[in-house]
Amino acid sequence: MINDSELILNQDGSVYHLNLLPEDIADTIIFVGDQERVPLVSRHFDDIEIVKGKREFITHTGHLRGKRISVVSTGIGTDNIDIVINEIDALFNVDLQTKVLNSKIKSVDIIRIGTSGSMRRDIEIDQIIVSEFAVGFDSLMQFYKKQYTDEEIRIREVVTEAFATLDIRPYVGKANESLLEKYAHDLPRGITVTAPGFYGPQGRKVRTQETAPQFIEVAGNLAIDGRHITNLEMETAGIYALSNMFGHRAISINAILASRVDTRFSEQPQAVIERAIELVLERF
Repeated sequence: MINDSELILNQDGSVYHLNLLPEDIADTIIFVGDQERVPLVSRHFDDIEIVKGKREFITHTGHLRGKRISVVSTGIGTDNIDIVINEIDALFNVDLQTKVLNSKIKSVDIIRIGTSGSMRRDIEIDQIIVSEFAVGFDSLMQFYKKQYTDEEIRIREVVTEAFATLDIRPYVGKANESLLEKYAHDLPRGITVTAPGFYGPQGRKVRTQETAPQFIEVAGNLAIDGRHITNLEMETAGIYALSNMFGHRAISINAILASRVDTRFSEQPQAVIERAIELVLERF
């Protein structure tokens, strides 16, 4: 039995942060960071049956071409991803009335549609790419035991050595192969870096000094068994690592809005985001 302080519920029995009951969420879930992006996704649904929210976590659930689908805003960063994925897993795999694990554990599909910055000149602004792997520079997975594949260990070792001066303990997660084939078979693939912040941790300086002034250059030039670090954002590694750990299927589709190599930003960011949304929903 799970203690009340371990899995907190609201008075109506819904999970604490997402404010959802098990019947409120579909087993295919689109993640977006910005809560204002939720209706940009759900307006493509045939119908919307659930609209719920609390804090930055907004959920719309409905149907698309006869199949049930949800879109959830996660907010920014892997600290929020920790909340969202744990509570989604509980909705599917814990009896919330008895606080006992269900006898049959269920896996769900998680599709992140997010914005990102390119770390290589061959990854152009306004392009859509998929994260085959993601490397977390945050500390989230120091608090969980996760089984790592040989590929993930290899990537982790190379990245750790390349950024030894940062004194980080990176972790690695991989996209689900079946979702890669379904949603991203024709998209460029890469290794995504997930940073614990937007400014200093991503090599930006406004009125600060950097500890790793060559961060973008080193990452963009790093080759790992024929793979390259392609882009930078703030959630994908946490989504992949926790999904791998729980047995859920996850994929991250990235709309490239910025080039960190030549310091440019998209002139049509909303159009690129819309294109990424449409691509995912067409393949659902």
